[in-house]
Amino acid sequence: MKILHIDSSLQGNTSTSSKIATKLIEKLDVENAQQQQITYRDLNVSQVPHLTDAIFNAFHTPESERSIEQQAAAAVSDELIDEISGSDILIIAVPMYNFGVPSTLKAWIDHIARAGKTFTYTAEGPKPLLKMPKTYVIATRGGMHANTPADTQAPWLEQVLKFVGVQEVEFIFVEGVAMHSADDVLINADTRINQLLSA
Repeated sequence: MKILHIDSSLQGNTSTSSKIATKLIEKLDVENAQQQQITYRDLNVSQVPHLTDAIFNAFHTPESERSIEQQAAAAVSDELIDEISGSDILIIAVPMYNFGVPSTLKAWIDHIARAGKTFTYTAEGPKPLLKMPKTYVIATRGGMHANTPADTQAPWLEQVLKFVGVQEVEFIFVEGVAMHSADDVLINADTRINQLLSA
């Protein structure tokens, strides 16, 4: 089983979201009894360039016509897409910053949601090109926002992931992080993971 683990917190692998993602990976290993191959990407360390006009133009220039600079720009996106397409499960650890996702995760999304690579336009509308069975999103928040108008993060993530071909997006909401002790937060998350994997 090949797992792609994406961390997007400013705190990297010491963050609550990353710790819970690691716990999920451990439990998936027990659940599936398969040897895991884990690809780990900390977006706070290996930062993906934010989308610019030059990068956007590189995406839309035929490969044979790209300049050296455009080839380099497209290569970053190609690598990220290859990581996804080569995985069985995608796990995204994402905190809520000002009711949205970290800008590093938005940059990652902008590189993997790419016309002609992960989706295409048809007469019937957009069609996803990736085929990934499942994604888990560890969504940590300081307050309580799930299933309220304040949560614009989860609906957007689900929409864009399914747009490129993720068949199922499972959210593990870890809320009230600023309101409860770290131990209580991790215990509650562990309970949620157990419920999810036993369903």
